[in-house]
Amino acid sequence: MTRSGKKRVDNGGDGRARPGRRPTIREVSRLAGVSHMTVSRVIRDLDLVQPETRARVHKAIADLGYVPDRAAGSLASRRTGFIALMLPTLTNTNFAAVAHGLTDALRLADYDLLIAYTEYSVSEEERQLKNLLARRPEAMVLTGSMHSRAAAKMLLASGIPVIEIADLPRQPLEHAVGFSNYEVGRTAARYLIDKGFERIGATASSNEGDVIDHRGEERMRGFEDELKRSGRPPELVLRHGHAPVSFDHGVAVTPLLLEKRIDAVFAVSDLSAVGIVMECQRRGVAVPEQLSIVGFGDFEIGREINPALTTIHVDFHALGLRTGRLILDLLPPGAAHAPEIVDVGLTLVERASVRGAK
Repeated sequence: MTRSGKKRVDNGGDGRARPGRRPTIREVSRLAGVSHMTVSRVIRDLDLVQPETRARVHKAIADLGYVPDRAAGSLASRRTGFIALMLPTLTNTNFAAVAHGLTDALRLADYDLLIAYTEYSVSEEERQLKNLLARRPEAMVLTGSMHSRAAAKMLLASGIPVIEIADLPRQPLEHAVGFSNYEVGRTAARYLIDKGFERIGATASSNEGDVIDHRGEERMRGFEDELKRSGRPPELVLRHGHAPVSFDHGVAVTPLLLEKRIDAVFAVSDLSAVGIVMECQRRGVAVPEQLSIVGFGDFEIGREINPALTTIHVDFHALGLRTGRLILDLLPPGAAHAPEIVDVGLTLVERASVRGAK
């Protein structure tokens, strides 16, 4: 006992680890009364150990709080068990759905995710990429297809499968699983044109330094091109604030929309669109009678607000799941694989936030 009355714990010669120090595989073997090799076989889940022996080893591992050193094992096997995922932000639930889908596919083969986020910064992506590659992942998943030259060089030299997601680049670095952000914009514009609106606008973030939402810009480019095809001017497409957008972006841009007498608007994200709905309600502006609103992403909050938000839906969980299955097809690396581009598609979901919606 210590002076404070707490029981002192030490190894006492019974193989138990001292507190504050990582237990070793040798301590597991001593506590279980088996050889170092037997513990290793149990950890690797080999069918070479009797059930009762395996149970003793698992009990010793649990008693000690032992965690196998996968980094040490990977030096010999060249297998780390990690897949790296680079996201632009952690505040977007659709990217969480991507991570869930990836995990659902990869855990079946005992792979885990290493996740980093960039806040839409090109230089931050490059920095995070160096950190991730230093941990020797077995595949790299990146959001989007716009990277710095240095980042592209690191990816191409990595020797591991590289999958770009949430976009459909014409020339991916290797493989891509996503959808056409350009077509998202075109779909939104065609929908509002077909509904008979005249003053049709859109809103997205502006570009600040190297903080750029490239995929959001593709949506705006598709939207502008479709307006031009119909003979409408694109000057009501507004860039405001910076990425990543959220509810406050929609709140801040609403006065500009009203000032320009826009009667229908496409927001680059449901988060911004919901912000517009909430600010209109605070100002006594009727949605959809005075301002119709379309978003992108089909977030849960957009389904639950009143009026519910018309939006463009992409199944991000399915996107993550398809990406995970592709990775499993590509591993272990070594064999040549033709570049694969998977389009998960998109769907317009019509709800009450647009005047004349069914």
